[in-house]
Amino acid sequence: MRKQLAKQHQIKQPGMQYLMKPMSELILPNYFGIGKLKDKVAFITGGDTAIGRSIAVAFAREGASIAIVYLNEQQDAEETKRMVEAENQKCLLICGDLEDIKFCKIATNKCVRYFGGINILINNATKQFPQESVEDITTEKLESTFNSMFYLTQAAIKYLSVGDSIINTASVFDYRGNYRLLDYSASKGAVVSFTRSLAANLVDKGIRVNAVAPGPVLTPQITTTFKAKKLAKFASQIPVKQVGQASEVAPSFVFLASKDSSYITGQVLHPNGGASF
Repeated sequence: MRKQLAKQHQIKQPGMQYLMKPMSELILPNYFGIGKLKDKVAFITGGDTAIGRSIAVAFAREGASIAIVYLNEQQDAEETKRMVEAENQKCLLICGDLEDIKFCKIATNKCVRYFGGINILINNATKQFPQESVEDITTEKLESTFNSMFYLTQAAIKYLSVGDSIINTASVFDYRGNYRLLDYSASKGAVVSFTRSLAANLVDKGIRVNAVAPGPVLTPQITTTFKAKKLAKFASQIPVKQVGQASEVAPSFVFLASKDSSYITGQVLHPNGGASF
């Protein structure tokens, strides 16, 4: 039986994992790593909660070392580190603001110094700021929604080489939009275009670029986006009538990061509970 959301609301973006009711399932019960990412270094933004944490644990189970960039909630980040280390893998925590281009360079350099390189870049961190009208979206919020993926990719790209990969987190809203998440939906649409364009740009270097576009998933961020009453009806918008779990999204990232997907670049996977566009 899937866990369903209780009525709850968090104020501060992007939300805190330890306040979730119930907690999101992070790893599928029968998921056993077989070393698909052995000796790889994965650099994951937003790796402290939900999908990002699930990716970190799944990657560690497959043999990768993990560097996590998080914004401000140390308790969540430390729990992710504990879970990664429980898989006998190293985990580096880096706290800072991905909207700051200088920080993106500093964070990347810290990862390279600590692990000796980067093999997998996961651009997962994001924010949502619901607004009733396009006129209500400030320049600050617009830039906050768009910038970080570009900055970190620019900082990390020189450390990637043949066989390495970049995976971006998109959204079901790329394709069907959301009337209250105008800038977020637009930015996620840009993620898809960025993914396809960057894949073409890097194909001659042997670096693959793909994306994952999850549907509605049990994450702290949705508790900051929707009021408590709406959360109770959250599952009704999904064809399978059930909220997705982070554990059901992470395997898509494992697939795209591993040699299993060696012939795939510039593509988007859709773990979304049957949503059509």
